[in-house]
Amino acid sequence: MEDEKTESTRKRTKLVEEKVTLTEGAIVEVAEEDAEANPPVSEQMEVYMNQILEKIDNFTQQVSELLESGKTYFRELSTEFEERVIAIHKEQMEKWQDEIKELRFLDASNEEINAMLHNAQLVLHNVHNDP
Repeated sequence: MEDEKTESTRKRTKLVEEKVTLTEGAIVEVAEEDAEANPPVSEQMEVYMNQILEKIDNFTQQVSELLESGKTYFRELSTEFEERVIAIHKEQMEKWQDEIKELRFLDASNEEINAMLHNAQLVLHNVHNDP
């Protein structure tokens, strides 16, 4: 009894074998055994099986197109992201370079004013020390 179940299961699994091959997209191939190994089927069953095979082909095509459009979308998105990050970096670098220029100008002005104050202190000191 156990052998009969195993044998019938093997026969059923031999009828239609699905093989999934991953390449650039997901492609599903349905391979049928030789007609000799398959029991004869009615014309109506043949129509149903062909409809299912057609659905598989259509679905596989849709999945393939979806994968391809997804890849294209992410490539474009990646390019836009990269360009935007580079632009942000450039803007920030320019801001910091402007800040450095302002700090150098401020430092030079402070040094000039400090030198004037020092000269003024010397003049005042000389005025106080001279009777």
